[in-house]
Amino acid sequence: MIITIESKEFDTSKITQLYPAAVIKTGYEDETTQASLEWLDTESKGKVEVVGYGIFVHLGEEEKHSFIFPTREEMDAAVGRIASQLKQK
Repeated sequence: MIITIESKEFDTSKITQLYPAAVIKTGYEDETTQASLEWLDTESKGKVEVVGYGIFVHLGEEEKHSFIFPTREEMDAAVGRIASQLKQK
């Protein structure tokens, strides 16, 4: 099955990981890292600076794609579009 994320097509049989996450500053220069949305909602308690939200797609170990959104609402809308595609098949 082929799904489309922000105009890029992916064969679901090749996706090894597909997940949403917050992108936060690590505190070291301009470095950022991913944090789970659950952790952000329950543990971060405003202690971190969120710079965006993303959908991350891994195709095996080597190929990775990131789709970054400025707001959680925009990311959630994109997740909804992915979910709709997956329900169709």
